[in-house]
Amino acid sequence: MKRATLEKRPDEVAAMFDEVAPKYDIVNDVLSLGQTRRWRRLVVEAVGARRGQRVLDLAAGTGTSSEPYADAGIGVVACDFSLGMLTVGKRRRPDIDFVAGDATNLPFADESFDAATISFGLRNVNEPQKALEEMYRVTKPGGTLVIAEFSSPVVPVWRTMYTEYLMRALPPIARKVASNPDAYVYLAESIRAWPDQDGLAAWISAAGWQDVAYRNLSGGIVAIHRAVKPGGTAG
Repeated sequence: MKRATLEKRPDEVAAMFDEVAPKYDIVNDVLSLGQTRRWRRLVVEAVGARRGQRVLDLAAGTGTSSEPYADAGIGVVACDFSLGMLTVGKRRRPDIDFVAGDATNLPFADESFDAATISFGLRNVNEPQKALEEMYRVTKPGGTLVIAEFSSPVVPVWRTMYTEYLMRALPPIARKVASNPDAYVYLAESIRAWPDQDGLAAWISAAGWQDVAYRNLSGGIVAIHRAVKPGGTAG
């Protein structure tokens, strides 16, 4: 895998995730120092979906982020471009609807979902602005967008420490616990290349979403962005 920039080849990224799929969730827990589950729980709260509604969980991978919706009786579609990830997820949770799809050309009709969400996957999309437009298209008027993504720590000293962890500590840890350590070097580099909180907010607004706001988690290591599609109230 080549060094990460905002220009990515979808086939290379998909192949990378196919390879790490079997241990992906375990490795994420280790590398995030156990914070991943808390971050995902806060995403579910921000989505605020109810029974009878339908949620698109994009870049869902093995479906870990989709499980809380299914467990609560909410209709959820786990969509990802990595067939390896989807296979692992479907084996574990056959009750969840797993769909292979490209975030920049979603295989869903207009206004199909009450909410669209993507956690730690938007930065791996070749054209993230187009993905935001696609999520807008498939969401009902009044529906919600929630994005969780690695971002820029708000305290300068903490930002420096975080960058050092990404590029110095993360690769050795990955070599001990991951099947493809180079994939996690790529992921660290992709985080460094990603826009900060206000930059992502601007992209979301440009895609047509309104009431864009974000909440920093863990000092800004992660930010949850939330927005609404104008034009009505999702049912």
